[in-house]
Amino acid sequence: MSMLHELWRVLTDSPVFGVGLTLGAFLLANRIATWVHGHPLANPVFLSILLTCLGLALTGVDYQTYMTGGEMIGFLLAPATVALAVPLHREAQRMRGSLIAVLASVVAGATAAVVTGYLVVHVLGGSAAAALSMAPKTATTPVSIAVSEKIGGEPALSAVLTILAGILGAMALGPVLTAARVHDPRVRGLAMGVVSHGIGTSAMLQSEPRAAAYSALAMSITAPVVALLSPLLVAALLMVG
Repeated sequence: MSMLHELWRVLTDSPVFGVGLTLGAFLLANRIATWVHGHPLANPVFLSILLTCLGLALTGVDYQTYMTGGEMIGFLLAPATVALAVPLHREAQRMRGSLIAVLASVVAGATAAVVTGYLVVHVLGGSAAAALSMAPKTATTPVSIAVSEKIGGEPALSAVLTILAGILGAMALGPVLTAARVHDPRVRGLAMGVVSHGIGTSAMLQSEPRAAAYSALAMSITAPVVALLSPLLVAALLMVG
């Protein structure tokens, strides 16, 4: 029995455990999404997080130990994000005639996201740190963390809020746009890219490839816009009240 316990300890302390649990959770999440015919609520990223947390709870492995292997998966995030440029490249010819309109729309959307993110927390009585952490949530996680640190927020909280915004956007924005009778793939993609960055874009790749191209474009523009405008917008909001 002690030998089995020792083998289990060696396995869970190994990076193989983190990698295996993450991949297993994602594969199962994809299978579940297929079973329910891609229902928006069965977002694979969301389900993967739940399944990974469940796996850690059942095995008793702490987060730090899990991340010895989880970091290896995280290393692949950068090339995966770059790969989102593939649908963007395919639609490049069609986009050229509307770049000014796209740029204006994304800047307006990113500005609104920063302002409303801050105001929602402020109006509901949240702390200043929480409001500042919420402001950059519409950018990708690395940008959100960096901006949060610069404007006085909590980077760890911003990371969580950014991922949560991505998951909720990927799950809910498509049905909301459909209910609002917004069917133009360009509009749907731009909205998803601004609100839900990489998570929403990757979700769109499976069902709306043309919209995913515009989502990738919006995501790539939103990140620098949020980085540049957030300090100015937050300073203005703090002056107002």
